[in-house]
Amino acid sequence: MLSPKVGVQLPEAERRVPGRELLEMARRADQVGLDSVWVGDHLLYRFPGREQRGPWEAWTTLAAVAAVTERVELGPLVASTSYHQPAMLAKQAETIDEISGGRLIMGLGAGWHEPEYSAFGFPYDHRVSRFEEAFTIIRHLVREGHVDFHGRFYDAADCTIDPRGPRALSGGIPLLVGSRGKRMMSIAVPHADMWNWWFAAHGNSSEGLAPLMAELDAACATAGRDPREIRRTTAVYVRFPGATAVAPEGLPIKTPPLECAPEDLARTFAAFGAAGVDHLQVVLDPITIESIELLGAAVACLRAL
Repeated sequence: MLSPKVGVQLPEAERRVPGRELLEMARRADQVGLDSVWVGDHLLYRFPGREQRGPWEAWTTLAAVAAVTERVELGPLVASTSYHQPAMLAKQAETIDEISGGRLIMGLGAGWHEPEYSAFGFPYDHRVSRFEEAFTIIRHLVREGHVDFHGRFYDAADCTIDPRGPRALSGGIPLLVGSRGKRMMSIAVPHADMWNWWFAAHGNSSEGLAPLMAELDAACATAGRDPREIRRTTAVYVRFPGATAVAPEGLPIKTPPLECAPEDLARTFAAFGAAGVDHLQVVLDPITIESIELLGAAVACLRAL
């Protein structure tokens, strides 16, 4: 039976979590056998009628997670290229990959939540065009260590990453892109190593993955790529006993969660693997150390199937 990797997303807008607790969650995920730890790259959530919430900044958090863990992969799910100069983002990624000993997965996207753009002074227009230029700069820097790029939105003149991280000679940091937009897919599919869908895209069910897989396969055919070259990843939403509901005052979630014991959850994860998913990123409700331990039990059951 196919067994996908399983990771956890650290708290984002669910509740305000002190840094010490956040890092203890990452350490516990490493200890209980999870495969990865993820953070959202958002700055502020504002929705009508809800209390505003903001997570800790993603890249400084990832540096800390890299330093306190030993085994798990880690990355942003996903980093908005709109919030960073792309060459600087590549430099940060290479540094975190060095700190972690080659465990970073570089998730990238164009961003979507307009209120945080306005609040922090980032332009919201031409997000896909900006992403296209940023993705070009980042891709060349993390794979080749150098780029000379002059675009409409970004410039990276004779830019070099020095020193390089531990994967400089083995293809560079893997690039994961999260999107269903046709133009985004045309930009990223020719070059991405991994693809991601949020759980709402498939209804939090392995049965809902087929049209998403077909979209990606079609984009690969258009790009002249073998679909097997791109690893498929997806978020899943899991609720354990004692849940208080994900993001009760922050990010509204309408998709029903998976609610089951660890051994049943393991079979559900296996069904995602059978549907073609290589890596699952679990959004937990409640997101606590105890829930991470229950998720570790589910992963142990999955490995035993």
